[in-house]
Amino acid sequence: MKTFKLGGVHPAANKLSAGAPIQVAAVPDMVAIPMAQNLGAPSKAIVAKGDKVKVGTVIGEPGGFLSSFVHSSVSGTVDKVDVVEDATGKKVPAVFIKVEGDEWEETIDRSKDIVRDIKLDKQQIIDKVKEMGIVGMGGATFPTQVKLTPPPTAKPECVIINAVECEPYLTSDHSLMLAHAEEICIGVQILEKAMGVKKAYIGIEANKPDAIELMRKTAANGFPEIEIVPLQLKYPQGGEKQLINAVIGKEVPSGGLPIATGALVQNVGTAFAVYEAVQKNKPLIERIVTVTGKSVAKPGNFLTRIGVPVANLIEAVGGVPEDTGKIISGGPMMGKAMPDTNSYVVKGCSGILIMKNAEARRKEAGPCIRCGKCVHACPMGLQPNFLARYSELNLLDEAEEERIYDCIECGSCQFSCPANRPLLDWIRQGKPKVMGILRQRAAEAKAKADAEKAAKEAAAAK
Repeated sequence: MKTFKLGGVHPAANKLSAGAPIQVAAVPDMVAIPMAQNLGAPSKAIVAKGDKVKVGTVIGEPGGFLSSFVHSSVSGTVDKVDVVEDATGKKVPAVFIKVEGDEWEETIDRSKDIVRDIKLDKQQIIDKVKEMGIVGMGGATFPTQVKLTPPPTAKPECVIINAVECEPYLTSDHSLMLAHAEEICIGVQILEKAMGVKKAYIGIEANKPDAIELMRKTAANGFPEIEIVPLQLKYPQGGEKQLINAVIGKEVPSGGLPIATGALVQNVGTAFAVYEAVQKNKPLIERIVTVTGKSVAKPGNFLTRIGVPVANLIEAVGGVPEDTGKIISGGPMMGKAMPDTNSYVVKGCSGILIMKNAEARRKEAGPCIRCGKCVHACPMGLQPNFLARYSELNLLDEAEEERIYDCIECGSCQFSCPANRPLLDWIRQGKPKVMGILRQRAAEAKAKADAEKAAKEAAAAK
C-alpha cells in the first residue's frame, strides 16, 4: 500500500463520527455570511440593508484575481453589512440576512437526478466554477478557477483527488463519499476536462474501507480513467505535496508549484462542489461539517448552510461539555483554536472539534535535547528545531537559508517533540516575515528589470 516517503507521524485517529449519517442542520432566523472565505483578497459585498435575496443570489464579488464570488445561502432580507469575528477572532466584513422562507434562484437545479453528460467546454467549466464561488474545500480555500488555469509552461498529466482526510477526528469527506460517490466521479471528470487530461486518481486512507469499496465500485461503472488508490495511514498524507508523492511517486521541487509534477490536486469536497456548480448550476452555499469530541454527546456530520452560527452546530450535538478546554475550527493538527463560538460556518470549515480540558492543556516546554525526532518527522525534509530557534531570535536570513518557506505547517514536528517545545508556533511567526522579504525582493527585481527595459527602449527610440 502506498504512502509518501519522507517523515510523517501517526496520531490517534479518533474518528468518532465515522459512519454517522449526514444530518441537515437547521436554518436559523439570522445568518452572517463573511466576505473573507477564500485564500487571497476578500470579496466585496454588493448588497445593502433592505435588499431581498434568494438562496443562490450573488452577495459578494471577487476583490481581486485571487478571490471568489459569495452567494446567499438563505432567502430573506439583508439586515446589515457589518463585521464579524472569524474562527481565529479576526474581524472580517459580513452580510447579515434575516431568513424568510426558503426560496431558491430559479436557475438552480434542485432535482435529485444525477447528470452525467458534461456539456460545457474547458473554458466554460472554468468560468462556471468561478461564477459559482468554488474554492478548495480541504481548508486552504484556494479559488478553484485559478488552480484550473496553471501557468502556460505547465504540462498537466493527471488529476489527483484528496480524499485522505488524515486529520484526526474529521469525517466530513468520508461521509460525503458514502453519500455522493457517483456525483464525485462526475466532478472528477469535469476537472479532467478543464485540465485537458484523461487520467485521475482518488487517494483514500485505509481506515475508510467502506469508502474505498464504494468508490471503486462506482468508478468501475462508467469511469474507467479514475483509479482508486488506497493509502497507508500516516499524517500528513493529505498534504498536497505528500499526496502527489504517495500516489504518483513524484516530488514537488522546493519553492515550486505542485503542477510542476503534472498533477492537479483537488479535495474530494471540491470535486463534489464542481459537479453541483457545472451540472446543477448550484453555487457553494452549503457544506458538510463534522462536529465532534470525546466528551460530545452526539458527534455527527452536518450538511450546513454557509453563515450558520457555529454555536448552533454545537447545540445540535448536545452543547459544550463541562470538561471542555478548547474548541478548534478544523482538526487538532492544523486547526485553529477559537476564542469563542461567536463565529459562522464558512466554505473552508470542515469541522468543529471540542477538546477535553485534559487534552487541550499544553505541557510545560523544556529545553531541546537534540534528539532529532522533529527532523525525522518533518515531511518536507526540514530541520524544525533550527527553524523555530531562528524564528524566535528573528534570524530571518538563517531561516530563509533553511527553507522555512517550504514548511507546510502540519505540526508533525511539535507533535513528535518529547520536550513539548512549541516548534510550530515559532515557525508560524517567522515564516510570514521571510515570505514578506521574498515578495519585496521579487518586487524590487521586477521594478529594476522594468526600468532597465524602459531605458533600453528610450535609448533605441533616440
